Amino acid sequence: MILFINTRVFDGSGTAPFAADVLVEGNRIAAVSPAGSNSSARDNALVVDGDGATLMPGMTEAHAHLSWPSSVERFVPGMSLPPEDLLLNTARNARILLDHGFTSAYSAGALGKTIEVSLKAQIDSGGMAGPRLVPSSLEREPPNESAYLEAGSVADHGRGPDAIRAFIKDCAAGGAKVVKFLLSGESALKPGASMQILYSEEEIRAAGEQARESNVWLTGHAHAAEAIKMGVRNGFRVLYHCTYADQEAIEMLAGRRHEIFVGPTLGIVQATLDAVPPPHMDMSHMKADAAVVLQHQQRLGPELKKRGVRLLPGGDYGFPFNPNGRNARDLELFVRYLGFTPTEVLVAATKLGGEIMGMGSELGQVKPGFFADLLLVSGDPTQNVAILQDRKNLRAIMKDGKFHKAPAAVA
Repeated sequence: MILFINTRVFDGSGTAPFAADVLVEGNRIAAVSPAGSNSSARDNALVVDGDGATLMPGMTEAHAHLSWPSSVERFVPGMSLPPEDLLLNTARNARILLDHGFTSAYSAGALGKTIEVSLKAQIDSGGMAGPRLVPSSLEREPPNESAYLEAGSVADHGRGPDAIRAFIKDCAAGGAKVVKFLLSGESALKPGASMQILYSEEEIRAAGEQARESNVWLTGHAHAAEAIKMGVRNGFRVLYHCTYADQEAIEMLAGRRHEIFVGPTLGIVQATLDAVPPPHMDMSHMKADAAVVLQHQQRLGPELKKRGVRLLPGGDYGFPFNPNGRNARDLELFVRYLGFTPTEVLVAATKLGGEIMGMGSELGQVKPGFFADLLLVSGDPTQNVAILQDRKNLRAIMKDGKFHKAPAAVA
C-alpha cells in the first residue's frame, strides 16, 4: 500500500483542488479521504508526504506519434530512420512521454504496421517504460505520386471499397486498435492540399462498415469541411484538426458529441510559427498556412466547446521542430487560444483522456476504484497549467500503482 498525505487533490472532475489523503492498493486507488483521517493505513503503507503539492491524474496524449523520430532528447532532421533505429527510438519516445507526465497515449498513426502493437506488448508486460497505449497501424492515404507521409506509406494500399476493407482487416489482424485515414490532404506539406478530399464516400463507407466488423476504431486527419462530414457520417471516433468546419460540420460534430472526440492539434501550429529554420530551408508557406489554421481554430474551438464537443490536447509531437516530450505545451495553448480555463483543459487531459482511451469508468480521475495513474506536482496547475511543461515540477509519476519516478519525501 502507498498513502499520499499532505496533498491538494485535483481529481480530474473539474472540482477545485481539495485537501485529502489518497490510498493506493495494488494498481488501484483504494480511498480518497479527508486529510489526516486515514491514520490506520499508515502502519502498513509506504507514506508519501506531498508537502502541499498537487496530486492529480496522469495525463493522456490524444494525438501520439511515438514513432515520429524527434524528441527533446534527440533531434532527427527528417522522418526516416533505419528499421532497427526506428524501433528503439520509438521505445525511447514512449519512455520520454511517461517522463513528462503522460501516463496514457492514444495513437494518431505509426511509421510501421506493427511497431506500436509490439511496443504495447512490451510496456504491458513490464519490459519497458511507457504509457498505456492504444496502438495504431500505418496512417492510410491513397496511392499518389507524392505521398504526404513518405516514411510509412506503402505501395499496396490500392483504391476502392474492397482495398479499404482489406487494409482494415490487415491492421486488425496485426493487433492495431486504431486505423487512421488521411481524409483530406495537408497544406503545410503541399499548398492547398488541406481542402482536397482524398477518398470517395463509397470508400469511407466501406471503412466504417469494416471497422465495426473488425472491432477497431477509426481516426481521421480532416481539415476540409467535407472531410469532417465524411468522417462523422461513417462512424469515425476521432477527428483531428477540423480546421475548415462550416456550420453544417459543426452541427454534425455537436450531434455526435457523446461518441466523437476532436483534436485541434495546436502544438504543431505553434511550433511552425515559432520555428527558426536553417538558411537552406524555406518554411514561408508552412508559416503562412499555420497562421491561417490558428485563426480558424481560435474561432472553431470555443464554438465546439460551447456545444459540448469533447476537445482534447495533443499536438502532432515528434517532428523536428515539435519534438516528443514537449506535449504538455498543448494545455497552455488551449488556454491561450481556445478560451479554456486551466481547470477545463486539465479535465480534457485527464478525465476526457480516460474516455478517449476507452477506459472512462476507471482511468483519468482520482477516485476509489480507478487505476492509480498519478502525478505529484509542485505548485497548482489549476492556476498555472504551464508548470506541467517543466518535468522538474513532477515530483512523482505513478502508473498502474508503481512509481516511474519515485518522490523524494517518503515518511
